[in-house]
Amino acid sequence: MTIDSDGFAAPAALVEHARRFQAEGGTPATPRVAATVLLLRPIDTDFEVYVIRRVAAMTFGGMYAFPGGGVDRSDSEAHLDWAGPAPGEWADRLGVASEAAQAVVCAAAREVFEEAGVLLAGPNRETVVGDVSGDDWEAARQDLEGRRLGFAALLADRQLTLRSDLLLPWSRWITPEFEPRRFDTYFFIALLPAGQRTRDVSGEADHTLWIRPADALARAQAGELTMLPPTVVTLAQVAAAGDLAGVARAAADRDAATPVTPRLDLPPDGEPRFVLG
Repeated sequence: MTIDSDGFAAPAALVEHARRFQAEGGTPATPRVAATVLLLRPIDTDFEVYVIRRVAAMTFGGMYAFPGGGVDRSDSEAHLDWAGPAPGEWADRLGVASEAAQAVVCAAAREVFEEAGVLLAGPNRETVVGDVSGDDWEAARQDLEGRRLGFAALLADRQLTLRSDLLLPWSRWITPEFEPRRFDTYFFIALLPAGQRTRDVSGEADHTLWIRPADALARAQAGELTMLPPTVVTLAQVAAAGDLAGVARAAADRDAATPVTPRLDLPPDGEPRFVLG
C-alpha cells in the first residue's frame, strides 16, 4: 500500500462496500473510543516497534497492528495513583473532557499490559516495575483480560502508580463512515521499560514481532505484512523522526486531538482513492 500526503488508492473490496453503503443510504455506526500503543525499543543506532497480527476470527483479522483495544467502563471509573500530566492536561492534548481523557490513558496502559505483558507503572512517580513475566503477574494479567480484575485494583493491590508520563500522544483516527464497526482510536508512543520484555500472551494475536519501522513499511509494500492505513501512516511518521529522541521531539508537537478520518473519493472517471482529512 502506497500512501502519500493526500491519501491512498482504495482496495476494490472497500470500494464495493462503500458504494453499497451509499446506495442503500446507510447510517454510520457510532465509533467506539479506543487506544493503541506503539511500543518502541532501541537497537544499535536505530529503533524497533512491536506489532501483532490479529487472529482471523477478529475484527481486522490477519492485519498487523499495535497492541490496543476499546475503552472499558472500568477505565473511566478507575481511581488510581497517577503520575505524569494530570487528567485535565491530558484532556487538552486529546481534545476531550477530563474524565474521558483519563479513560483513554488508562485504556492504553491496560491494553498494552493485556496484549503485550508490558506494565507502564511503578512503585512511585519516578520508577517503573521491572520484569513482570512471572507466574503471579501472568495470573493477574489473565484476570485483567478476563475482566475478573480491574486495572486500578491490580495497581492498588501491588501499590503501584500509573506512569501516564511514559505515554506520548501521537494521533487520532476515526474509521470511515461506511464501515460497520467503527473506532475513534488514540495512538500513543511508549518506550519499552528497562527490565521488561514483550510476551506473546494475547489470545487476540497469532504472531508478534519486533521490527524497524522502515522494514515494516517495506514488507507492507511488498505484500508480506498486511496493515490498515492508520498503521502504515503511523509507521511512516515515526520512521521519519530518525531516532528515539526524534520521535519524542515530534510527539511533543503532534496534534492528537483532531481526528483523521479517511474519506473515500469515488470520481466518475479515475481511480477511487481514500483522502486523508
